Amino acid sequence: MNMEPRALPRPAWLTALVVAWLTLLSLSAHAAPNQAYDETPAPPDELWGELFYQVQTRGIYEDSKTFVDLIPDTSPETILADYRQRRDGRALDDAALKAFVEAHFSHPESDSHAPLPSGQPLIAHIDALWPILTRQPEARASRWSSRLPLPNAYVVPGGRFKEIYYWDSYFTMLGLVESGLEQRVRDMTDNFAYLIERFGHIPNGSRTYYLTRSQPPFFASMVDLVAGIDGNDAYRRYLPALQAEYDFWMAGGDALAPGQAHRRVVRLDDGTLLNRYWDDVAKPRQESFSEDLATAEAASRPDDQVWRDLRAGAESGWDFSSRWLADGETLATIRTTSIVPVDLNSLLYHLEQTLATAYALDGQPRQAADYRERAAERKRAIREVLWSDAHGAFGDYLWREDRLTGTLSTATAYPLFFAVADAEQAAAVAQTLENKLLEPGGLVTTLNDTGQQWDSPNGWAPQQWLAIEGLRHYGNTRLARMVAERWIATNVERYRQEGKLVEKYNVLHEKRAGGGEYPAQDGFGWTNGVLRKLLTLYPGAMPAPKHQPVADHAD
Repeated sequence: MNMEPRALPRPAWLTALVVAWLTLLSLSAHAAPNQAYDETPAPPDELWGELFYQVQTRGIYEDSKTFVDLIPDTSPETILADYRQRRDGRALDDAALKAFVEAHFSHPESDSHAPLPSGQPLIAHIDALWPILTRQPEARASRWSSRLPLPNAYVVPGGRFKEIYYWDSYFTMLGLVESGLEQRVRDMTDNFAYLIERFGHIPNGSRTYYLTRSQPPFFASMVDLVAGIDGNDAYRRYLPALQAEYDFWMAGGDALAPGQAHRRVVRLDDGTLLNRYWDDVAKPRQESFSEDLATAEAASRPDDQVWRDLRAGAESGWDFSSRWLADGETLATIRTTSIVPVDLNSLLYHLEQTLATAYALDGQPRQAADYRERAAERKRAIREVLWSDAHGAFGDYLWREDRLTGTLSTATAYPLFFAVADAEQAAAVAQTLENKLLEPGGLVTTLNDTGQQWDSPNGWAPQQWLAIEGLRHYGNTRLARMVAERWIATNVERYRQEGKLVEKYNVLHEKRAGGGEYPAQDGFGWTNGVLRKLLTLYPGAMPAPKHQPVADHAD
């Protein structure tokens, strides 16, 4: 990225921010003694005010997510009173500031664990990881923790991700089914229904600082998994949650004029209604605070626009990618809210289809017909507006400029996975995937090497699965197997070298994946889930160890 980090933001902006935070803090502290124990606390920036700002801008912890996940040992008013007394009008140095935090906050549970037995077969390794990555519901949440309590057990991704994440969970569930953990799939789907009921949507993850945004809406696909276990009554059971999820994504659409956008809805000049990613606030992400300050400082646009687009990029799950960058390479040019993404609209097409199914099963034919009509209209728009004959691919659309961005990515497979594409489009996408995105280790996310983690040379488990299943839907079993075998081989080789599975993989070279705001994380929920599923679909795809007999890993 062509940008220089800054140590501190603009002085005038800093002054206004601190004053606003201290005002919010004062109001929060005044109300705190009467706050019910089960109420959701304010997010960390509002809860800790100047303390938050000092810790996050001075790099007291290497990972910006560390502080916002800490659990306070007592009330914010008590901790902040002690902080003001210790400071006594002078700034604490870094060592004293960290010592203060460590004395007043506890770290959440560790995800580290003893190494599993060496030479353990890969499927057994994955099955043994599920209980390690499983978290039980808390009887009572820590009052001031940023963690949102959930009613049922759930699986976390691993590493720095110690809470449930929305779209990660669908791909994790694929493996849970294959491991015979159907009840955990029900539990996690129920957790998401609970979050919808409580907050009106599924947040990015189960933290207070994620509540202003969601993630790619895979809830309907989770309901599909439960229906595959329990039968079609699952659609009726989850109908209220499915409807509320749809209402969240479509809020404001009915009154929207052509050429206008509101939150997550965009109405094109011809009246077509599509969706974009968004965040309900425009300030630095609390879990990436100093990084977002630096990005805004390097940008030529108002800070709040940059922060909104960074947050919308986080809602997309592709945080970050050249898909969202105006110049294709520099994070400071991010423009996520200007884009109608093909993956999001394919997911909402599926949600509309699922609602039609659920209403039909519930004996409400008018509502079922309405959602079938909505789905048909969105399918038409995806096929026409988000399609490029020149590139033989689906893409992302700049709704103000009436053109595609031109960035090729594995998101082009979404219309195949959800059966949106017509036969000719599916054949063209298959050819594009094979000729342009397929690498020795699997599908590369984009063709652009920007230093962002959702770009070359990285590949990710969700994109492999969506492409493999999408190709299978249209009868291209040869290419589906080729992608699967290459991805399996990449996972297996890294496992044999390191004894673990990780969040993302370098599919061009035999190196660990890099890029982005943090190192590749171990664990890892969606890698485990997709690999477990693929090893069931392609039981003969386990590669022989290099210079070793295949019998050592005869899963």
